[in-house]
Amino acid sequence: MTDRATVVRTAQGAVRGRHREDHTVFLGIPYAAPPTGKDRFAAPRPHDPWEGVRDATEEGPTAPQGPRRLGALDMAAYFGPGWVPGADYLTVNVWAPRPRPSAAPVMVFVHGGGFVAGSNRSPLYDGSRFARDGVVLVTVNYRLGIPGFLDLPGAPRNRGLLDVLAALRWVRRNIAAFGGDPGNITLFGQSAGATLTGAVLADPASAGLVGRAIVQSGSGRGAFTPGQAARVTAAAAEALGIPPHAEAFARVSDRRLVEVMPGLTGIDLRTATDSDPLIGLSPFSVVLDRQPADSVADGSGADVDLLIGTNAEEAHLYLAPFGTLSSSTAADAEAAAALFRPDPADYLMTFRRSRPQATDGELRSALMSEALFVGGSRDLADAHAAHPEARTFRYEFAWRSPALGGELGAAHTVEVPFVFDVTDQPGLRGPDALLGPGTPPAGLAARTHAAWVAFAATGDPGWRPYTGPGGHLMRIADNWELVPERRPEPLSERPPTLAP
Repeated sequence: MTDRATVVRTAQGAVRGRHREDHTVFLGIPYAAPPTGKDRFAAPRPHDPWEGVRDATEEGPTAPQGPRRLGALDMAAYFGPGWVPGADYLTVNVWAPRPRPSAAPVMVFVHGGGFVAGSNRSPLYDGSRFARDGVVLVTVNYRLGIPGFLDLPGAPRNRGLLDVLAALRWVRRNIAAFGGDPGNITLFGQSAGATLTGAVLADPASAGLVGRAIVQSGSGRGAFTPGQAARVTAAAAEALGIPPHAEAFARVSDRRLVEVMPGLTGIDLRTATDSDPLIGLSPFSVVLDRQPADSVADGSGADVDLLIGTNAEEAHLYLAPFGTLSSSTAADAEAAAALFRPDPADYLMTFRRSRPQATDGELRSALMSEALFVGGSRDLADAHAAHPEARTFRYEFAWRSPALGGELGAAHTVEVPFVFDVTDQPGLRGPDALLGPGTPPAGLAARTHAAWVAFAATGDPGWRPYTGPGGHLMRIADNWELVPERRPEPLSERPPTLAP
């Protein structure tokens, strides 16, 4: 296998990557200036040009973040190395086919991690298989936690989202030099990255930047209201002993900002009119006056093809690693419903009727999944499908990981190695690893990955479009099956959401 250096010229200067057997990889290319000092709380600005050739053969620094653990489950492959200090962390990694194409489809990936963790250095986001299959793959770092998402007077809102938009503008301007087609860009993300992808879809500032979008386990109703975000801001300011203003926060070190973040988790963000869309799992999200699903319903992103889906047992990730999937009681399940419903006992009963064999833990997981991902993804799909300008496709990833003695199942994040076709990575295998012991079904990763590539290239993943309520979605498991969607039975009024 060859590993010769190669040079590409971007708008800021030349970068040197490395040739691999069937692709070229460039690591740590800046798309924006370093967010240091007071610039941590400013909108991203273009990186200064550099002289000569910048080395892009080694992984770069990552956004400030604390350690992230999930009980007994080893998630190192997902979260990556954590915080690798360095100023220039607003960067992209680029994998390009070789020989270099003239106009390959481009896919831009936004990582998850609850808006507080993760980076494009995660082993899961190795783009070599995308490049092998003719795609230019770009992975993005963005600001996290307090610098990225704390809503501060004196600072622009949603700085992490502004970073993603800046990265898309960089891609649009520079990707042709790597062999990509700037007119065929698919933005995709998972978890927090999927919610950010939905927010980009709903943002008028994204017009012309993307032609397709993939939302993996996100939510079109995952935004905080400004009032909810203000509670987090007040708590962060109190923890630091400073005024709730960007000028004061800019004088605090990154390390100190990271230290106070764990104390912000669990703040009650429920109000008389709005439930907490993240049910207490993270104190950060995008902050919007309207939910993305409502903006899309009014026509935002109507010309962008959309592939959207969730996993069959999303919230198993938040229960099984802590032993609470098997130990949950009926009271625990009702308490989960109370986090987002005004009628928790009645709502729980609808889930019992539709899942008569489910344990209390499985019902608790289903309720949490509905609140965090499924309901908001369904609403975003419905909103998009109501417009004929572009097509909507839905999926449910249902392959069950045998990890944690078989309890993990089709949990949140389990689809990611299949999308990237990296199920052969050693860090994913083992009784306490994401994919569990043994070998995933032959061909499932190849077929899932191929569907994502086909959607990026043509706008069609290979199954029937979703046309709205009562439509079909692709159930992805050992066998693939187009099935009608399943919705919770209607009960009382819909739970409160952001006003349209």
